Amino acid sequence: MKTLVVLQGPTGVGKTELSLSLAEWLHTPILSADSRQIYRDIPVGTAAPTAEQLQRVKHYFVGMLDLHAYYSAARYESEALAVLEQEFAHRDVVLACGGSMMYLDALCQGIDDIPTIDDETRRRMRQRYETEGLEPLQRELRLLDPEYYDRCDVRNPKRVVHALEICYMTGRTYTSFRVRRQQQRPFNIIKIGLMRERAELFDRINRRVDQMMAEGLMDEARRVLPYREQNALNTVGYKELFRHFDGEWTLDFALEKIRRNSRVYAKKQMTWFKKDATVRWFHPSEADAIRNYIAESLD
Repeated sequence: MKTLVVLQGPTGVGKTELSLSLAEWLHTPILSADSRQIYRDIPVGTAAPTAEQLQRVKHYFVGMLDLHAYYSAARYESEALAVLEQEFAHRDVVLACGGSMMYLDALCQGIDDIPTIDDETRRRMRQRYETEGLEPLQRELRLLDPEYYDRCDVRNPKRVVHALEICYMTGRTYTSFRVRRQQQRPFNIIKIGLMRERAELFDRINRRVDQMMAEGLMDEARRVLPYREQNALNTVGYKELFRHFDGEWTLDFALEKIRRNSRVYAKKQMTWFKKDATVRWFHPSEADAIRNYIAESLD
């Protein structure tokens, strides 16, 4: 039986180096499950694999899209399954690695078949949010889809705007598309989660921000500033530096915000991952134990 090994964990936990060594051991390419590393032009802020790492192991879904390109978990599901079919034709094991919760869910169990928003609806709703603000849109969502309004984080403009886009484009509620039918995959799945003690993880995240700055995050953010409205840049690291460029925040304050928001995102990831009882958890230093677990699971 063909097997997909999934290596997952929060930002900053140490997935990249371990994924490379596992891929070399398994003689497999890596399917990236990261919703931001898929874009080119922002490798520093997304901690994308370096040119040297890409030379070591073939990667899919890294640096393949322009910043303005629209991409979704549904499209990722379709394209990742096509890659797996292609790879499984001549190998028994493939490795996926990432921390984007929706992409991992899409790959392993499928996601709801939610329509892709047309450009006109997307433009109109973005304009409304920019001119009216969030509060009127929250009220509108409560009226059009009260069930989703009660469930979602209505302080998150992306969630509110997207739900309204669906309502206006289809004439149906967003809730009506969220049926959560789990798809059966024609391959086995071994899920490995990486975790560290919170203090250790947060220290790594804090230090990684300093490392990104040393690697050129400031210059990278300045280069992509003209495209700041693109969804690809609605991302920790860029949002905060854009506010610094606007003169709203000092650099030190922006960097502290990046550290804090990265820690918040890591906590959100861990909350999500821990809901899945099929994940086997390891510390990243337990490489031998991870390899033994994979080998036993493949027998």
